[in-house]
Amino acid sequence: MKAALYHFLADGTVPQPGRDAPPELTGAVNKVLGIAGWAGTAAGVAGVIITGCMMAISMKRGEGSEHLSRLGMVLGGCVLVATAGPTIAFVFGN
Repeated sequence: MKAALYHFLADGTVPQPGRDAPPELTGAVNKVLGIAGWAGTAAGVAGVIITGCMMAISMKRGEGSEHLSRLGMVLGGCVLVATAGPTIAFVFGN
């Protein structure tokens, strides 16, 4: 092992492995990431609906609360889920 390493260091060439993953692994990872993306989107929609319901109930009771900050956190999470895939694709390339 060390001899091969020293050969590459002395020669000045570094091996460049391929970037292709096995097809069976790629399919499984894409499926899991797709499910996670849909689950994140569904959780974001549910969070917005639940926060809206809580705001309506609080308004009807005449109670003031900080639901707007909750809505901001939910919408921030939605933006994070929506931009995760394109951001990773931009950083690591296709």
